[in-house]
Amino acid sequence: MQTLTVDVFVSVDGYASSATSPAYFGYDGPMLEEWIREEMAGPQLVLMGRRTYEALAGLSGETGDAGADPLPGVDKVVFSSTLKTVSWQDTRVCQDDLISEVTRLKSEGHVPLRTMGSLSVVRQLLEAGLVDRLRLTTFPLLVGESGREPLFAGVGSADLELVSHHDLDGRVLVMEYRPTGRAIPRA
Repeated sequence: MQTLTVDVFVSVDGYASSATSPAYFGYDGPMLEEWIREEMAGPQLVLMGRRTYEALAGLSGETGDAGADPLPGVDKVVFSSTLKTVSWQDTRVCQDDLISEVTRLKSEGHVPLRTMGSLSVVRQLLEAGLVDRLRLTTFPLLVGESGREPLFAGVGSADLELVSHHDLDGRVLVMEYRPTGRAIPRA
C-alpha cells in the first residue's frame, strides 16, 4: 500500500493564499528552495486539481515559457471533470471519482502519492480518511482579511500525531502529522 502525503503551504492563521502576498507569502529562502528540490527529486506521483494545474501552467517554467512543466520528469495526475487535455509531459487528466481513483492508486501504485496545492482535493482526501501524512509548511504571518482559501474550511475533526518538525531559513516551520483515527474527546 502506497502512502499519501498532503503537502500544503499555509499562513499561521490557516490560509493557503493571500490576495496581497506573493509566492511563498514572500518568505522565499535558500533552505526552502533546497527543501522543495529535495522533496520533488524522489519517486512520487503528484495529485492536483484543475485550478492548481491551470495556475502552475500560467507561470513560466525553467525554460521561461509560459505553460512549461514546472515539474519535468515527475508523474502527475490532474483531477478535473471539465479539463480534457494538459500540455505537460508525464501528466494525465483523470475524470474518474477522486476517492475511487486515489484508493486504487494507493493499493496498486508503485510510488508514494502526494498532493500539490489543490485544497478541494485535499479536503476530500482528508474527509475520506485516505491521508497518511499531513505536512503543513507554515509561513510566519497572519494574512487576516486578505486571506483566501482557508485550508480546513468544511473539514471534520481529526486527531493528529506529530511525526516530525523542522524550520527552514529560521522562519518557515514544516510540521508533519499522521492522522491517528482516534475520536476527538467531546466536552
